[in-house]
Amino acid sequence: MAPMERSTDSAALEALAAEYWETYLETHPMFATTIGDVRYDDRLADPTPEGSAAMATRFEALLARADDINEIVCNPADRITLSALREGLIADVAELRTGLLAWNVDPLDGIPSDFLSLPAYQRLELPEDGGRMVGRWRAMAEYTDRHTTTLLRSLVDGRVACRTPTMRTVSILETILDRPSAEWPLLDPLRCDALGAWPTAERERFAADLTRAVDEDIRPAFARLHDALVTEILPAARGEESPGMCAVPGGPDGYRNLIRMHTSLDIEAAELHSIGLGEIARIDDEIAELAGRALGTGTLAEALQALRGDPALYFTTRDEVYAKAASSLARASEAAPAWFGRLPLAACEILPMAEHEEHHAGAALYRQPAIDHSRPGQFVLNTSSPETKPRYELEALTYHEAIPGHHLQIALSQEQHGLPLFRRHLGPTAYFEGWGLYAERLAGEMGLYTGDLDRIGQLSFDAWRAARLVVDTGLHALGWPRRHAIEFMLAHTALAPDNVVDEVDRYIVLPGQALAYKTGQLELLRLRDEARATMGDAFDIRAFHDTVLGGGALPLPTLGTVVADWASRSLAPA
Repeated sequence: MAPMERSTDSAALEALAAEYWETYLETHPMFATTIGDVRYDDRLADPTPEGSAAMATRFEALLARADDINEIVCNPADRITLSALREGLIADVAELRTGLLAWNVDPLDGIPSDFLSLPAYQRLELPEDGGRMVGRWRAMAEYTDRHTTTLLRSLVDGRVACRTPTMRTVSILETILDRPSAEWPLLDPLRCDALGAWPTAERERFAADLTRAVDEDIRPAFARLHDALVTEILPAARGEESPGMCAVPGGPDGYRNLIRMHTSLDIEAAELHSIGLGEIARIDDEIAELAGRALGTGTLAEALQALRGDPALYFTTRDEVYAKAASSLARASEAAPAWFGRLPLAACEILPMAEHEEHHAGAALYRQPAIDHSRPGQFVLNTSSPETKPRYELEALTYHEAIPGHHLQIALSQEQHGLPLFRRHLGPTAYFEGWGLYAERLAGEMGLYTGDLDRIGQLSFDAWRAARLVVDTGLHALGWPRRHAIEFMLAHTALAPDNVVDEVDRYIVLPGQALAYKTGQLELLRLRDEARATMGDAFDIRAFHDTVLGGGALPLPTLGTVVADWASRSLAPA
C-alpha cells in the first residue's frame, strides 16, 4: 500500500478519534464536569427514549466511519486506537439501545443522588462558573420531569423497576424533601470560599438565582418524582421474586448488550456463571485454610461466622476507619516505585463520603483528577456506621480504590499525552475494574497486607467479585429471586449482612457492571503468566505494568495483542 494511502487513513482516524471524544463529552456533560471540562457545566443529557435514540444514532454514524478505515494499512499504534475506538462505540450504542434508562429506578447513580453529588466536583471559581451552575441547576427540574414521564410511559408496555431500589429512592427523596432548602447539598456552593473574591453584585445575583432554582424548580420536580414513584411505580413494581432483566420485556437482549458493554467480550451469561462458580470453589478453600491458621476455625462456614461475629474485628469510630485507610495508602505510595516504572503526577486524597451518599452507597468510590490539575484524585470513603465495617476489609478496599488501584491507573492514563483523548479517559469497565481487583491481589505480592486477617479480607473481596459473576447472571439471565442472591453471597464471602444486601440491590439496578471485575482480573493474570512464560528471565514486572497501563483503558482483546507484542519485541535482537 502506498505511503500516501497509509497517511490518509491515519489522518482520518485521528480526526474521527477527536470527533468521538467531543461527541462523548457533549452527550455526557456530567462526565465532562468530572474531568474538569467546564464547557458543558450548564447542561444535562436528555433522559428520554428519544434522547437515547438520538445519541445512539450519532454514535452509530461514527462507528460506520470507523469501519470504513482500513486497519490493515494503519500502523501498529493506529491499529490499537482503531480497535479501542470501535469497541468504545459498540459499547456506547449497546448501552443506549438497552432501554434501561426508560424504566430503571437507581438510588445509586440516579435522581437525586447524582445531582446531590455535583457540588463536590463542579467548578466554582469565577462568576461565569456560577452562571453555568445556575443553568445546570435549572436544567435539573426539566431532567427530573422528563425522567418521571418516561417511567410512567414505560408502565404501559410492562417495563417497570424492581420494588426494593424504588423504595430506596423514595427514602432518599423523602429525606431531602423533609429538609429546608438551605441544608441541601445543592446550595453548598453558596458557602464556597471562592465567592469572597467575586464582586458583590455578582455574588448576590448568584445566590439569589441558585436559591430560586432549588426552591422553585428542583424541589417541586423532586416532589413530583416522589409522588409518581409512590402512587404509580411502587404499586406496579416487580417484587423480590423477579428482580432481574429477564423479567422485563426486551430484557434478555438488553442484558446481552450490557455484557458486551462491560466486559468488551462476546461471551454468554452461562459461561460467566460457570467461571464464577469455579472461582468461588477455589477461593472458598483458600479462605478456609488461612482462617484455620488465623482464627482456629475448621470449615468455611465457621470462618465466616467468626469473622462476622466478633465485635473486636469491627471499627468503633469514623476516625478509625479514616486512619487505617490513610496509613494503608501511605504504605502503598511508598512501595509503588519498586513495582511500576511510571507513576502519576496527580496526588490522591482521602475524603469522607457526604451524608446524603453514605447511607445508600457502598464502602467507597473513586473520582478521577481534573485534567487541568485543579482537583486531585479522590478516594471517597464511607465512614458511616463504623461498627458495621470490618477492619480486615479496609486495606484491600484502599488498594483497590487508590494505589495501586484506580488512582494509579486512571491518573496515569490521563497523563499519557501522546494518546488520543478518548483513550486517556474512556474504556471498558472490565479494564478499569479488572485493574482494581488485580491491584488487591498485587498488594499481597507487594507485601502491603499487615496480617493474616487483612489477607483474609483480600480473599473475601476476591470471593465477592467471583460471586458477582454468579449472582449478576443468576439475577438477570437465570431468574434468581433476590433472596437467593443474598444467601449465595452470605455463604461465600465475609461481607457483613448489611453490605451483602446493599450489593445485591446494586446488581439489580446496574445489570452487567458487576461482571467486569473478575473478567478483567482473570485476563490480566492470564496475560502476565503468558508474558512470563514467553520471556522467562527477561520478564520484568515493572515493564509489564507499564505496558498494561501505558495505552489507556483498552478492550481486553486489544490489551492481549498489546502485551503479546511487547513480550515478542522484548525478546527480539536489538
